[in-house]
Amino acid sequence: MGRVTERRRVVRVRDGAVSERPDTLVAEEPLEIRLDGRPLAVTMRTPGDDFALAAGFLVSEGVLGRPEELANIVYCAGATEQADGTVRNSYNVVDVRLAPGVPVPDITLERNVYTTSSCGLCGKASLDAVRTTARWPVGDGGGPGGRGPLRIDPAVLAALPDRLRAAQKVFDRTGGLHAAALFSPEGELLDLREDVGRHNAVDKLVGRALTEGRLPLSRSVLLVSGRASFELAQKAVMAGVPVLAAVSAPSSLAVDLAAETGLTLVGFLRGTSMNIYSGEHRLALAGARG
Repeated sequence: MGRVTERRRVVRVRDGAVSERPDTLVAEEPLEIRLDGRPLAVTMRTPGDDFALAAGFLVSEGVLGRPEELANIVYCAGATEQADGTVRNSYNVVDVRLAPGVPVPDITLERNVYTTSSCGLCGKASLDAVRTTARWPVGDGGGPGGRGPLRIDPAVLAALPDRLRAAQKVFDRTGGLHAAALFSPEGELLDLREDVGRHNAVDKLVGRALTEGRLPLSRSVLLVSGRASFELAQKAVMAGVPVLAAVSAPSSLAVDLAAETGLTLVGFLRGTSMNIYSGEHRLALAGARG
């Protein structure tokens, strides 16, 4: 299987001094996801948690929602022919098999176009697609066990980026990975995944939650490094996450989707400052607004 990091030669210049040394870089390889044998998508990812990534991607597509709907996921034999004529598995192709009776969706560009934040065709159709395919409403009906609506203290939310950063083991070695993490309303780190693509990191989180029977994630806060795109807001909604926070800016369509679905969307979460774009009722805010 592929490695998370790789070593490459680098010429380093520091204060005019030139030296040559090996550098640790994050690995990036393509992963083809097939659904019952048919090609569905290709994503550039950091190898690792590939099955979870595929499962989480299918949650965001509205195909999976319960662990019993998934039969299995396997690596395909695809891949690289060696100099001696033998074929080596590249571990870059996975096939997701649905359980008997689970409908297989039409795999067409028209169906999948709304999942790509860079498609250039987003808008009302994208919002409608998420709203009509989401299995769980992002509301305040309470989570598993009837514990009531999720509420979070802004001070707890403000502390999460430091906890995320402290848990990024591969980032410390490469400086080149995005991260996504799930936290409890009290700020406890529940799970964290790293990947060259933040959307892949979210898929890995959601896929693990699916296979462990933890969906919907109605008692979780999702924190992502970088910005909050429409695609990440979509993935949060499809997994039943009520609060999505990002250390950078959201896109306009992400804000529209959050308002449409009831998702609490927080951006520019840095230190004690944050911007709340939607769903501020879930945060225990105090003081007059200026």
